[in-house]
Order: sequence, then C-alpha cells, then structure tokens
Amino acid sequence: MKITQNSQLYPETDVNKFSDVLMYFSESLLDINDEEAILWDLAKNCISKLGFVDCVVYLLNETGDTMLQKAAYGPKNPKDLEIHAPVDRPLGTGIVGHVAQTGNAELIHDTSKDKRYRMDDEFRLSEVCVPIIIDGQVIGIIDCEHPEKNFFTEHHLHMLLTMSSITAIKLKGLRTQKKYQEEQKKSLEIQKQLIDLKLKVLHSQLNPHFVFNALNSIQYFITSNQKKDALEFLSVFSKLIRFYLKNIESETVSLLDEINLLKWYLKLQKLRYSDKINFEIKTNKEDNLDVKIPSFLIQTLMENLIEHSILNEHKNQKIEINFNMSSKSVVVLINYNHDPLKLTEAKYNPEYRQKIMNWQDQIRLLNKGKNYGIKKHITFKRNKNKIVGNTIKITLPIIN
Repeated sequence: MKITQNSQLYPETDVNKFSDVLMYFSESLLDINDEEAILWDLAKNCISKLGFVDCVVYLLNETGDTMLQKAAYGPKNPKDLEIHAPVDRPLGTGIVGHVAQTGNAELIHDTSKDKRYRMDDEFRLSEVCVPIIIDGQVIGIIDCEHPEKNFFTEHHLHMLLTMSSITAIKLKGLRTQKKYQEEQKKSLEIQKQLIDLKLKVLHSQLNPHFVFNALNSIQYFITSNQKKDALEFLSVFSKLIRFYLKNIESETVSLLDEINLLKWYLKLQKLRYSDKINFEIKTNKEDNLDVKIPSFLIQTLMENLIEHSILNEHKNQKIEINFNMSSKSVVVLINYNHDPLKLTEAKYNPEYRQKIMNWQDQIRLLNKGKNYGIKKHITFKRNKNKIVGNTIKITLPIIN
C-alpha cells in the first residue's frame, strides 16, 4: 500500500499527539535492555496512547516459520505482563502471517471482505498490520484491530511504521550486544581451553613417568658400562627437554623442527624399549621445511601410539612417517605395522597413561580455538581378522 506522508492531510492535534508518543517511546527505550520489556512498553504504553483498543505484538520464532504473541494491549492483556490464550500464527496464514511472509504493511478497512482474516478472541472489522524489519528480514509484527469498519487510516499506518522502525533499531542494538557478549564469552572459554591444552601438552611431554624412566635408562647404561649408549641417550634426552622448554609457549613450529623433535623422541623411545620400535621419517628434498605448522601435534600422536602399543605388547613395531607438502598444507601419512594381534580384553591402563594428552582431543581444541581446519583419517589394517597396524593421515595447515 502506498502511504501518504503529507502532514497537511492530518489534523494538527493528531500530528502533535503522534510526536508526543514518539518522543515518549524513544526516551522510554533508553533504559530498557530486554526484548520482551521493549515489546510490552510498545503495546501497553505507546499503542494505548494512540487510542487503540486492541493490539498484539509478535516475534518470529527461532526456526523462522511461526509468529509468537509476545505482548498485547486490550482484551488479550487482562493483567500485568500477561497474554490471555496466546495464539501462534504460521507464516502465510492470516493477515499477520501474510505480512510476516511478504514484509509489506497492510491496512484493512473491512476484514469481513478479506478471506485471510483469522479471528483470535473476537471478530473485529478493521485491522492494521506492520512488520518489524531488521536488515531486510521480518522479525516481528505489530497488529492492531478495531471493532468498527474504516477505523484505521493511513495516518495510523504511518505512525505504526515509524514505531516499528524505532523498535527494530532498539532490538537490533540489543541483539548485536547480546551476540557480542556471547562471542566474547565463547572466546574467553576457548582461550581458557587453549591454555589448558598447553598445560596438558606440557604435562604430557614431561610427565614424571617418562622423565624418571629416561633417567633410569641413562643410569642403567652407565652402571652397566655402556658408555656409548649412555651418552647417546643423554644427548637425545637433553635435546628433547631443551626443545620442549623453548617451544612450549609457541603455537606454531617449523616443519623442520617438528621433524627433528620426532627423530629425537622416537630415537629415545627406541633406546628406552630396547629396539622394540623401528621408525623411518621421509620428506621430499624439494619441499620447504621452514614453513610453520601447529606445534607438538604429531609428537603427541606418536606418544599416544607408542604408549598404546607398549600397553598392548605389540611385537616388531615399524613406524613410517611421510611428509608431503602443498601450497597450503602439510599432509602427514603414518603407516604403523606390528605382528598380528588378537582382540583381547582391555588391559589395565596406568594412571600416568590416562593423563597423557589425547591427540584427537588436541585436534578438536585447535580447530575450535584457532579454526585450523585440521583433518584426520584413521584406517585399521587387518590380516585374517587380526589387527596388524593402522594408517593415520593428518592434513595440517601451513600457518603464515
């Protein structure tokens, strides 16, 4: 409907009354920070000042397919902030549903001639219905009815559209503020989880069991006069500890440093478990190993893999790690093989192993907190229904 906005068509008293209502409404909203309170102020205080006898304010539900009655003035509001027998209006049903669907205001002079009209508590012959729109989307409806035909005028329509715009501005501000607060809360929670992640990774890398076992191994080599093994073990162990302490605060690490870390860690585990573990790390000569990737993830995976294998007494273990690069990511392919293993009952898991950081949890936290988009895929290898290893593929982002 085309709306005439020439104030000369309206009595001066109406214009003044309209201005007073708008002034009151604008000022009253300054101290209101709740959506429903805004809608009740609109219905009970502002609409009533216009001399209307019935008004209902709707809001769109979360799924966007139904209008819910949220505030009212008149017979639908018997007392306080209460709606008598609230009725939902599906989009496209009735005049309210039609306006919610089209986003176009409607002025109905005689509802008895409009097939879309749906009676709520009683039949009324005039209706004016305007949408509340935020960023081009209908989020609510102001619907006013009157028992007399031709009661509502274009002036009324213009007033309600202006009120609708003021309401939309206030609601948008509240929703933007609420969204910001939720994002801040989510961000703080993620930051806390990332700090906890760093502590878990540090505890995992330097857990007392691992450190004491390493020192005991060094002591054993020394007391058994295996000086070469003792020096080699001590050298690798010291490199590993220095690397942890130097990089524990870093969120990224160069691919070259990560590969060196894996070499030291796997070599130490091989010495620790008397050559029960054999490993090989492969890279392409033409790849740039100075690129940055998320730190400590591959090493955590290796720790999980080895601790699981030792717990389940895997024999003749072979770990092959292949690094392949593209312009945006590093693909790590891990082939793990061992002698056929029968499926048996779960074995006792020592407390220190339970505290080791789970590499898949680490991926979930990094993806959630840093939006890294790390991908993983695990395939178990079987030979005659017996597990003989697995293949793990991880795609890591190159971080600039």
